[in-house]
Formats: sequence, C-alpha cells, structure tokens
Amino acid sequence: MGRVGLGVAVGCAVVTCAIAAALVGRRARSWWRWARVVGVVGQFEEDCATPVWKLRQVVDAMVVEMHAGLASDGGSKLKMLLTFVDTLPDGDEDGVYYALDLRGTSCRVLKVQLGGSGPKIINHKVEQQQIPEELVSSTSEVLFDFIALTLKEFIEREENGQVPGSKKELGFTFSFPIRQLSVSSGVLIKWTKGFTIEDVVNDPVGTLAVGHYDDADTVAAVIIGDGTNACYIERSDAIIKYQGLLTDSGFMIVNMEWGNFWSSHLPRTSYDIALDDESPNRNDQGYEKMISGMYLGEIVRRVLHRIAEVSEIFGDSAHHLSVPFILRTPLMAAMHEDDSPDLREVGRILEESLQVHASLVPLGSILNHSSLC
Repeated sequence: MGRVGLGVAVGCAVVTCAIAAALVGRRARSWWRWARVVGVVGQFEEDCATPVWKLRQVVDAMVVEMHAGLASDGGSKLKMLLTFVDTLPDGDEDGVYYALDLRGTSCRVLKVQLGGSGPKIINHKVEQQQIPEELVSSTSEVLFDFIALTLKEFIEREENGQVPGSKKELGFTFSFPIRQLSVSSGVLIKWTKGFTIEDVVNDPVGTLAVGHYDDADTVAAVIIGDGTNACYIERSDAIIKYQGLLTDSGFMIVNMEWGNFWSSHLPRTSYDIALDDESPNRNDQGYEKMISGMYLGEIVRRVLHRIAEVSEIFGDSAHHLSVPFILRTPLMAAMHEDDSPDLREVGRILEESLQVHASLVPLGSILNHSSLC
C-alpha cells in the first residue's frame, strides 16, 4: 500500500516535470520563468514525499481503522463489510462461466471455460462496453437495463444468435460499496467514482478469487483502477461486530472499502485539497482521490495550471489547462512511459488534448532540466 502511494506521487511529479521540460526550451525566454517552474514542481515533489517513517505511520493508522471497523459499524472510515464469501476457488473447477464487471466508466462481459485439473483456462473471451455518460446521472433501472442488454447481446453472439434455455453460471462484480445481506444480495451504501444515480460480488473479491485460483497462498487483493479498494481473508472470530458468526471454513472475506481511508499522515498536497473541495462528494473517498485513475490526471492538470499561472511558458494555450479533467489518467500514463529522445508522445498529447503547441527540447537539455526536479 505504501509503495503504491510512493509510485503514484513519483509518477505524477515525473510526468509534470517532463511536460514542463519539453515546453521550456523555446517558451521560456528568461531564467526566472524556468526557476518558477522548478519551484512549483519541487514543492509538489516535497509535499508528495513518502519516506519510510511516514509510510509506517500510514500503515499503523490503517491498522487502527481496520480494527475499529471490525469492532462496530460506523466506528471507522473503513467500513470492513462482510462479503458472505468464506471459500475460494482451489484450481479444480471446470465448466463454462459468465461474468459481469461494472466499473467506474465501463462494463465488461466475459465468458471463460475452465478445465479442472487439466489446463486451467481452456478458452475465454472478453468484451468491454463504455457506459454512456448520460447513464451516470440517470436511474438505477436505466443503468441496469443497459447492463442486462449488454449481457444478453454478448450471450446471443456466443450462442450463435440463440439465447440458451439452460441456466448458466454468472458472477457479477460491482465496484461500489454495498452492505451484503448474503452472497448474492445486498444494499447499495452510496455511489462513488462520479456516479450520481439517485436510487437504487464486490470488485476486489473477484480479484481475490482469481488470485486464489492460481495460488492457494493468496490472502488479499487490491484494486487500483478508476477507483481503489481492497479485501482480505479474516478470521471469523476477529469480526467482533458480528459475534457468533459461524462459517464452515472459520474465515470470511472482508471488503475494506479503503477508498474512504483517511489519515493526517497521508501526503496530501494543496492540489488534493482543492480537488476534494470542488468534488461532489467532499470529504469522502479521500484515499481514492489521491491514488486512483479517476483523479490522477486531474492532479497533474492542476499542477500544470499552476505552472502556467506563475511562468507563462504555455503562452496563449494556458487557458485550456483551466478545464477540469481535460487531462485523463491514461494520457498521463502514456506521457510517463514516453522514453523517445524527443518526447514525441508527450508533444502529441499536449497538442491534441490540451491544445498546447510544444516544441520539444533535445534530450540532453531535458535531462539537465529533469535533474532539477
């Protein structure tokens, strides 16, 4: 968990610095402009710092919240929800299974054929369907009609145009906080990841099942996608808020809902604070807003906007950087991975997505500037 936070902070700082370095070659006409860029990036890097001692403080704070969440409902930022899943695959399963995976911005449908004690996965197929933007603020009935239709069309294609009469095994991963009433039913606690729907098997649990299918020593799973969450195998007798809970295995998978974790030891920057203040769920999902794909591109966008305010290196294109969420996290990741000598991909994304016309500086100059960051 700590290493993830460190990687995220370093990734954001590196991308921001690379963009600034790419632009400064011809835009910056005097040293003071570049000095201000370095000052903004340097302060951001300092605020994101996660030395080992700080990581240990974050870990200790999370452990305290975990125990509090296991002891009582509402006693912790971590909900520590029961999943009613007390057994996991062991690798001997066989047959055909379908699955639905509802994420923050898309819905995946898949079909997998397991081979039992032979080849574990004989065949599999995955299709992904983007969720139309208008459904994000619609009703639960409209949303789930869309999901059901997506599944129906997928099965018809797999069954050569005919919906099969026999029952099929189906799993549903739902990456939003729910209070489960059984292994197959539950009540939504609240929408996250930008969903504002007014009515109405958790994501990491499915990931844990896949991990355990491949390796019986797997005891926990972490999701870092549009949002973030984690689950793990806990002893039944350690779940104090459900005294007398009995399971055949003596264990229960607990859904932490750690996207809502918060601690004063987390390296929260001024950009994190501003993003949270302007979000529709202020003071909620604090950890998720710091490390998940829904928000990382926006954090970098805010840093770049601050650079534009203090240095003018973006010229007439700076106003585009004031548009919230114009820089999506996949684009940020693509820039971070650009190792071409002239940072060609960085320049392309700047021009196409941010309307910033960058003349990229030579590699030697980039390295010199980057060393300041």
